[in-house]
Amino acid sequence: MKNLKILGLQHDIQWKNKVKNFEIIENLLPKEDKPDIFLLPEMFATGFCMDIEEIADQNDEVLNWMTSLAVDNNIAVGGSVAVKENGKFYNRFYFIEKNGTVHHYDKRHLFSYAKEDQFYTPGTEKVVIEYIGWKICLQVCYDLRFPVFVRNTENYDLILNVASWPSTRIDAWDTLLKARAIENQSYVFGLNRVGNDGNKLEYNGSSHCFFADGSEIALLKDNLIYAELDKDLLTEFRGKFPFLADQDIFSLSV
Repeated sequence: MKNLKILGLQHDIQWKNKVKNFEIIENLLPKEDKPDIFLLPEMFATGFCMDIEEIADQNDEVLNWMTSLAVDNNIAVGGSVAVKENGKFYNRFYFIEKNGTVHHYDKRHLFSYAKEDQFYTPGTEKVVIEYIGWKICLQVCYDLRFPVFVRNTENYDLILNVASWPSTRIDAWDTLLKARAIENQSYVFGLNRVGNDGNKLEYNGSSHCFFADGSEIALLKDNLIYAELDKDLLTEFRGKFPFLADQDIFSLSV
């Protein structure tokens, strides 16, 4: 597919209330002119929370809801969920294709400042998926601060980063999203939340989609952020400026 349409919801997440969050999201998903990918923020069903036994998706309740949303609307759906698996907890980015196929990435860089690393288990691998002709790198929030891990050695076309990034540090979010696009010569779609959470943190969204040259291409209306990505334009840009061929080689052990 030459063009890819992405719609992200800057969701005001209701604290630890999955049913209410499902209802809000379903009501805000457009009924017509649907995107190829519908993106939701980090821990969109509960808020970014350390009460792991209470919020974790232990019976696939959230995963099943996401799958139904994808299949029923013929769209891909992505977002991060707290998950319990084999006695461990993960901050897991699910990406569900429109046919119900499930991909996932477990957040590698856990936010120690908020003690996330004391409750969740870090992922062990970088995940790049292929979907309708696009190579997509899945990332979650704090991963944005670690460029070596996300560096574009797989020739991916797009980074999707879903986040709960507080407004007090939003300048870093804005700057790093653009930097990841420029240095990896890829599209970057960064989706953040809005509102306030149970920890009294404030979120102001500031979601973006950057092209490989750092230019903003997203449109925002009523906390829905939309971008249409052009594969031919990306290929042309990389051909004109073949910077990825000059990357340093790092030995990365995870």
